[in-house]
Amino acid sequence: MNPASPKKIYLDYSATTPVDPLVVEAMLPYFTEQFGNPSSVHRYGREGRAVVEAARATLAEMLHVRESEIFFVSGGTEANNLAVCGVARQNHQRGKHLITSPLEHPSVYNTFRRLEKEGYEVTWLKVDRFGRVRSEDLEAAIRPDTVLVSLMYGNNEVGSLSPLDEIARITREAGVCLHCDAVQAFGKLPIDLSRFPIDLLSFSAHKIYGPKGIGGLFIRKGVPFRPLFSGGNQERGRRPGTENTPAIAGFAKAAQLCREQMEEEHERIGELRNFLQRLITEQIDNVLVNGHPTERLYHLLNVSFLGCDSEMLLLHLDMAGVAVSSGSACSSGAVEPSRVLREMGLGNKAARAGLRFSLGRFTTKEEIEQAFEILKDVVARVRGMG
Repeated sequence: MNPASPKKIYLDYSATTPVDPLVVEAMLPYFTEQFGNPSSVHRYGREGRAVVEAARATLAEMLHVRESEIFFVSGGTEANNLAVCGVARQNHQRGKHLITSPLEHPSVYNTFRRLEKEGYEVTWLKVDRFGRVRSEDLEAAIRPDTVLVSLMYGNNEVGSLSPLDEIARITREAGVCLHCDAVQAFGKLPIDLSRFPIDLLSFSAHKIYGPKGIGGLFIRKGVPFRPLFSGGNQERGRRPGTENTPAIAGFAKAAQLCREQMEEEHERIGELRNFLQRLITEQIDNVLVNGHPTERLYHLLNVSFLGCDSEMLLLHLDMAGVAVSSGSACSSGAVEPSRVLREMGLGNKAARAGLRFSLGRFTTKEEIEQAFEILKDVVARVRGMG
């Protein structure tokens, strides 16, 4: 890097994370040495199968479920599509009513929109000003023909956490399948599926310092489910296709590291997030902190800088070496105000002014201090241009 160019500060860990060096090390043998197809019966294949099943066991232990209930897929988007469409289409003769919220990740939100076009009826639950569904609204929305409820655990834009225990209690008592998108929460918060009666749960490697292109879907035994793809019998027919052995090995190593460091990272990264929030709210006027004040992901902070346009802020911050986001990375290129912030009750101007800061394993206090000084200057300049 040119010595005159700005120091790079990455504060977009909710979009993706760097792969931990220990994860890279764990993956390397399966590219060139133990490269066998896990479905092959010879020694090379058996070695590959052993790696896949050991990884499955690691993830199952982390979620407190059976190994046979963990399925490997290409990432969070595929896991969400498989869960929603797999349950909806398998149960269409029983009913075609589905429930979700307008704050879901695009891979859930747009899947429900597509199902509406296929003739399914979707109830879109309203959320409160913190971006959380009300339990009484969910309970009232469930009907005899409801076959699926899909609600995320930690929101990817504002970080608000859903009351999973209450949501799971309601759906279980009603006999309705519950899918949870836990991509942002997995590896950061403990998830015990022996305690929460959740039927399907999506999670992904690249949000927890693992490789891109690999994710997981938990499907509880007995859940009616229709695969989306045809092919071989890999993943017990739920998701055919040759398993990505190196990525699966990396996924397991990343999950293991997260489990070992979870409490320490929660405390350290949470303190850095709170430090950044104090700097912003105490030294920059006319800002709104979006999301629940306490029930939220510890690494994420969403702030609307009133009088600014988030795209202009992003551009100037990027030029100064600071990487943040204006919302979901899967919605990049969109010029509309954040759907999530609008559904939480913010007007278009406040929604257009929102930035997401997400911190991670390699974030330092020095970087937070440097990023804030740049941010303060950028906000003043952008407001001066208005």
